[in-house]
Amino acid sequence: MREVGIRELKEHASEIIRDALASREGVAITRRGKIVARLVPVEDPTERRERARRMDEIAEAISRRWPEGVSATDAVSQDRRDL
Repeated sequence: MREVGIRELKEHASEIIRDALASREGVAITRRGKIVARLVPVEDPTERRERARRMDEIAEAISRRWPEGVSATDAVSQDRRDL
């Protein structure tokens, strides 16, 4: 996460916000080198719903192929033992 001081934020607010939106990452606001706030882009509700829909599709695809009677915890534990 990018860090900017309060003075830099005052002087370049539009540019900092534009960059945060473009990168979809937050910006940590600092005062005397300590983080005092975070500026984060607001997620578009339409994009959030679309991402949730895609995640549901992925979960369904995994469920169709997942072995009967095997929990995810058991599968991960077994995989670690196989290392």
